[in-house]
Amino acid sequence: MTDSLDPVVAKFVDALNSGDRQAFYALLTDDATMSDDGNDRDLRQWTESEVFGSDGRMDVESVSDGGRSLVANYTNSRWGSMRTAWRFTVSGDRISRFETGQA
Repeated sequence: MTDSLDPVVAKFVDALNSGDRQAFYALLTDDATMSDDGNDRDLRQWTESEVFGSDGRMDVESVSDGGRSLVANYTNSRWGSMRTAWRFTVSGDRISRFETGQA
C-alpha cells in the first residue's frame, strides 16, 4: 500500500516505522507544524511521546489525495492500536505540516 504514497510521505512512514529519528526529522521543514485530533501540538514533544517514546508504528490501510492522505492502523505502547487518518503538506522534498486524528 505504501507504494501509492507520495515519495516524501512514504519516507515519513518508513522513518516512523523504523524508529529512525534522524531520517524522520530530516524530512520535516525547519518550521513544520502538526495537529492531533484538530488541536495544534508541539511537533517534537508530540513525536517523542507518541512515536519514538512509545514505539509507534503505522500500518497503512488506504491512500488518497495523490498519496498525501492516508488511513492507517496506528499502534504504540501508550494507547494500543487505533484507526487514524493522516494528511500531509509537502513542500519540495520535505513535509511542512501533518495532521492526524482518529478515523
